[in-house]
Amino acid sequence: MHRNSLYVFLLLGALMSILVYSCKENQVQLATFDLLQSRILTPTCATVGCHLSQSDATFSEHELVLEKSVAYANLFNVASKNLNATVDGLVRVKPFEPEKSLFLRKLHIADHHTKDYGNPMPLGLQKLSVGQVEFIETWIKAGAPRTGIVADAALLDDKTQQEENFVPLAAPETGKGFQVNLSKFPVAANFEREFFVYKSLGNTSEVFVNRFEIKMRMNSHHLVVYDFDPSIPTLAFPQPNIIRDIRNPDNTLNFFNLIALPYHIFVVGAQSPYMNYEFPPGVALRMKANIGLDFNSHYVNKEPQPINGEVNVNFYTLPQASVLKEAKTLNMANTNITLNPGQRTTLTKSFTVSNSISVIGLTSHTHQLGEKFIIRIVGGSRNDEIVYTSTDWHHPAYITYDPPLILQPGQGLKSEITYNNTKDKIIHFGLKSEDEMGIIFGYYTVN
Repeated sequence: MHRNSLYVFLLLGALMSILVYSCKENQVQLATFDLLQSRILTPTCATVGCHLSQSDATFSEHELVLEKSVAYANLFNVASKNLNATVDGLVRVKPFEPEKSLFLRKLHIADHHTKDYGNPMPLGLQKLSVGQVEFIETWIKAGAPRTGIVADAALLDDKTQQEENFVPLAAPETGKGFQVNLSKFPVAANFEREFFVYKSLGNTSEVFVNRFEIKMRMNSHHLVVYDFDPSIPTLAFPQPNIIRDIRNPDNTLNFFNLIALPYHIFVVGAQSPYMNYEFPPGVALRMKANIGLDFNSHYVNKEPQPINGEVNVNFYTLPQASVLKEAKTLNMANTNITLNPGQRTTLTKSFTVSNSISVIGLTSHTHQLGEKFIIRIVGGSRNDEIVYTSTDWHHPAYITYDPPLILQPGQGLKSEITYNNTKDKIIHFGLKSEDEMGIIFGYYTVN
């Protein structure tokens, strides 16, 4: 063979070898989980502050890192930190069982109005497309393998957006409760909308509420319902059914709409799209006839287009003859918050009571830098005992105590909150989601 011909022959052979190797590489890259990682997990989930590393501010809430080297091991048949999901038998990814896979249910927005599994993901951002969700579901149905092709990659190119399919709560039966709605309202693109609106419960006589059910559209940061302290000045009392936005369109605070804030008395609150809370048997919260309540709704929209918010709240009642003890509410807030950049800070504050009380329920409230919320007893034989711990600011635990926590005069509760300020600036107490809070909410009865 001519030397030049031999050279060409060897060159073609080398090129063929490279092409064969490249095809094999493409086959590896096209494995279903590798596509899931490169097209969904890495750009959408494994981002700074979310699921990139154990250094993320939110890590203690979920303990889920989805960085490429550990994502599969952290998903496959691993228990989640969501208590409700665990009780219902869900794990992060259950092979062959999409309905038992919390990972899929967190991405499928239709699942977030019937169970309290926390907020849909990715939080505050545009949700995955119909095709992307189907791709993940197909992978799980096939056993969620680490290698191999089990789902059509074309699904990842489907841009059809999921529809929320928000079905409003059915109102309580006549004579068994009341429903108050914050009808559909717009939230501008890349904007946080938070407002108060004073609305009548609709009760013409005194009632006793023993259960709350709350349902909200996606991207709600929280809903808190307040009564008013009788000392509120007439000029500060809000007009009914008038939305009082706390932010102007340019994102500055509207201080006039905050003048009623110091006179609020906590009634109930939720940070997840769905909540169902019930007092112990025979315990109920008294509400006077013709009562009005101040509804505080906060939505965070990080998407480039407007979204809608909507809230339904059901108040279920007991006949007065069935009420053995009257519930009252706790609202213990630490407003002295200063968090230096790039470090963890633990703040404590004690709150004492003047009467003998039985605490029947506690929950907590912080914003996104809140890493761990502990409540301790102050004073008495159980001094410094931890009675509440939550590491998930998105959907903090609601704990009911049976038997209740007995506090005598001079005793009380202490909040011990660890914040992880991953930002490059000092953070203080404030109303925006980028600010911080530290509040003990709860219920008690007088002994």
